[in-house]
Amino acid sequence: MGSCGLQRSPAMVGVDPRLQGHPQVLPSFLYTVKIQDEQRVIPPCFYERHGGSQRNSVEALAANSHEESTKVFKSFDGTGLRDKEEEKGQLRGVLNARSRKPLLGKLPLMASVVSPGHTEAQSSPRGRYALHFLVQSGISYCIMITTGVESTHRYCFVFALGYLTACQITRVYIFDYGQYSADFSGPMMIITQKITSLAYEIHDGMFRKEEDLTPSQRGLAVRRMPSLLEYVSYTCNFMGILAGPLCSYKDYITFIEGRAYHRAQSGPNQKEAVLWERADPSPKAAVMHKLLVCVLSLLVHLTICSALPVDYNIDEKFLATASWPTRVAYLYVSLLAARPKYYFAWTLADAINNAAGFGFRGYDGNGEARWDLVSNLRIPQIEMSTSFKMFLDNWNIQTALWLKRVCYERASFSPTVQTFFLSAVWHGVYPGYYLTFLTGVLMTLAARAMRNNFRSYFTEPTQLKLCYDIITWTVTQVAVSYTVVPFVLLSVKPSFTFYSSWYYCLHICGILVLLLLPVKKTRKGETAHAVFQPSPCKKSEDRDGSPGRNSFPTTNSIASQVPGGGCRLWSPQQ
Repeated sequence: MGSCGLQRSPAMVGVDPRLQGHPQVLPSFLYTVKIQDEQRVIPPCFYERHGGSQRNSVEALAANSHEESTKVFKSFDGTGLRDKEEEKGQLRGVLNARSRKPLLGKLPLMASVVSPGHTEAQSSPRGRYALHFLVQSGISYCIMITTGVESTHRYCFVFALGYLTACQITRVYIFDYGQYSADFSGPMMIITQKITSLAYEIHDGMFRKEEDLTPSQRGLAVRRMPSLLEYVSYTCNFMGILAGPLCSYKDYITFIEGRAYHRAQSGPNQKEAVLWERADPSPKAAVMHKLLVCVLSLLVHLTICSALPVDYNIDEKFLATASWPTRVAYLYVSLLAARPKYYFAWTLADAINNAAGFGFRGYDGNGEARWDLVSNLRIPQIEMSTSFKMFLDNWNIQTALWLKRVCYERASFSPTVQTFFLSAVWHGVYPGYYLTFLTGVLMTLAARAMRNNFRSYFTEPTQLKLCYDIITWTVTQVAVSYTVVPFVLLSVKPSFTFYSSWYYCLHICGILVLLLLPVKKTRKGETAHAVFQPSPCKKSEDRDGSPGRNSFPTTNSIASQVPGGGCRLWSPQQ
């Protein structure tokens, strides 16, 4: 067995190239075997060694480890764990969909036995799941046009988020627990953001008084009900159907109508508006740069991520033998290795929008075109973050703006708690999500208190500020990694195993900080929004003193920018 290269982690693979000589066998997923408390993937070489027969492969594996093989379970198949008769009726699965327990005396179904020319995709029901997009969007539009504008935002929010949650519960707890699979709930998360954003923008533009709106709400307000074509185009357009990112309805319509390239920008005296007279800017340079980032991120993910699994942080042998510095270092590097897959997906989505001509946000002071209207992250700022806030400002930016628009600035009490809880519900129903975001509330409030009370003492001289930045970078990266471990582990038991192995030390430190340090009272429009709002102006950068602050405007919208991109809105303070 040693020559087969058994792996500890489940594998997600298609047809192994070595099986091309056996067209009667089409492996659609793998199984793993628990041998001496270690999960091992049944490797493709078993197929080749035993003539391409899945039955012979499993029999050979069972013969080598009959007593130790106490549990056989499927490691990847989005259609769920269930007994099923294949069309040829030759093999039967060993797992029961309800109990997920092994059926003794059976052999695991490692491959679908199909006739030549038949593929798994031909029998897969997954294509029907796309109907959820139309159902969710269609019912939400009916709510918009049939209910009054004074309450349409509430009804749309409850229905869209409730429908998404129901689908996620079905996917996770019935079909696919613990698997990161590309399924219908991902696009539905983006559609839910668009539906709820549009509903609130319609409410702001057609019901609320102008003087009651914040500047960002005023700039994004929709003054007429969209037509069905406009609505479906916005919610289900091909550019953002899979990975987004979210954009405002006004920005999308501005792009569709061809008005995105003609922006007024103030001159040097900040008084007279100057219109840039030039041809439509080309996105080629921006797209090529983002595609290069995608390639590098993908390479890092494929080469490093599997070598640094996050669940090794709770490995019993590792916890028993590793020193504390080693454990802290591994925590950081394992979560660092988990980020490139997000960099890849979000940057590719941004590049797709740019390639279609969407994402132009005017020109900078040097007359260079900016293609960051729907950008979802800023990698250098993420990796060099010296505060929890700076990390959140630059991570999943469009989702942060959505949370601010539909929850944070509208919450009547505990806006931070409400917003993090909404973020957890939107992400899904795994317990790890809720543990991460509840911990995030504590870390955010504690980090804000620390920064407000101590940063002013370390701005001068330069050497002292550099020392302060190094310390805060270290603490921030460890705190972020500590916070998001349950997000990766998903389940309750491994998450609490990790936190208990750290003796809940950062939780305790956060609580002590909030109890012992004074918290500055500020107006809701300022610090309250700071958790989720990038700073748009240069003077707030200087005040914060942090390198590489996010330069996105508050609304991140070309439709609502003042000439010159000036600071017309509040800026966050900590």
